[in-house]
Amino acid sequence: MIQPGDHKSYMQLALDQAKKSPPKPTNYRVGAVLVDLASNTVLATGYTLELEGNTHAEQCCFMKICEQNGGIPEEKLKEVLPPAVALYTTVEPCSKRLSGNLPCVERVVRLAGCIKTVYVGVMEPDKFVANNTGKKQLQDAGIEVVHVEGFEKEILEVATAGHEKK
Repeated sequence: MIQPGDHKSYMQLALDQAKKSPPKPTNYRVGAVLVDLASNTVLATGYTLELEGNTHAEQCCFMKICEQNGGIPEEKLKEVLPPAVALYTTVEPCSKRLSGNLPCVERVVRLAGCIKTVYVGVMEPDKFVANNTGKKQLQDAGIEVVHVEGFEKEILEVATAGHEKK
């Protein structure tokens, strides 16, 4: 049981999720955890490519909660989420997707009001997405972005497993 406010333990849980993602040369392995702040309950976990399609970690969390609520569309997720939720993600939510899927930052912004804080292990490196605007978009929507320090080296090693080393 993780104690309320133990951001390092929640980030470690997100990192443990990222390690479940298959290493591929074209993907970054990311993990995410969605937490109800009032009850300190993990609502969902996710990792890159966990669910069918080219799914990202945050997207998998949201898809699981939709499924738990009768398969509601993701656009209605705000109706079933608790009023105070935190998202822990190993890498800052993406602001751009080449696959044509909705960027994760837009998915999170849709949930502004429910998601109060996004805790990130590393900010989006420029080599992943140059000039990522995710943090600003989240903050503009009233969502606090907090960097949980101390995981950067391991998160980047996990994220890039399967990539060709230069």
